[in-house]
Amino acid sequence: MNVAHSEFLVSNTKVENCPKSSLPEYAFIGRSNVGKSSLINMLCNRKKLAKTSSRPGKTKLINHFLINKEWHLVDLPGYGYARASKTQKKTFQKFIIDYLNKRKELVFAFLLIDIRHKPQPIDLDFLCWLGKHYIPFSIVFTKADKINEKEIEKKVLDYLKVLEQDWEILPQYFVTSSEKKLGKDTLLNYIQQINKGIKKF
Repeated sequence: MNVAHSEFLVSNTKVENCPKSSLPEYAFIGRSNVGKSSLINMLCNRKKLAKTSSRPGKTKLINHFLINKEWHLVDLPGYGYARASKTQKKTFQKFIIDYLNKRKELVFAFLLIDIRHKPQPIDLDFLCWLGKHYIPFSIVFTKADKINEKEIEKKVLDYLKVLEQDWEILPQYFVTSSEKKLGKDTLLNYIQQINKGIKKF
């Protein structure tokens, strides 16, 4: 899939205010500072479509983008940002959960994980939450340009070993780098396959 058209539509904190559309939606979520905005910009061939910041926790709203006038990319707030107040964290969690639970147009979620780090409890908990609520998802490992190929392979295998302790069937995963555009075509083609499957029904 080639992204020829991408545009920002709306930001909000309530699922009720999301676009009134039947287009399929793909949500991107992960810990703060995981490189979500950079990944979105890379996928959409835009430098500033999603706002990036040196300060973690920049995204605090549900952001909808229209892609190729065929589907919505949804940028959800990051979680686990230490400097966010307890009140903010509770608010973020509520409207994130509301969106994931209530948004009928959501067909798939991509959980972003920084490949450089060991499995974090907050990410593993979120993985389990998605599974328990029957929300289809894949893991997107980010920042692969920060380590070499052997380290990438080891980090992925180590992560999968941890998941094997609780998961009978492991979720699909993608290895990406916004800097090197690694994984771009694979991820976009995967979304295209899902869209084609939806159209058949």
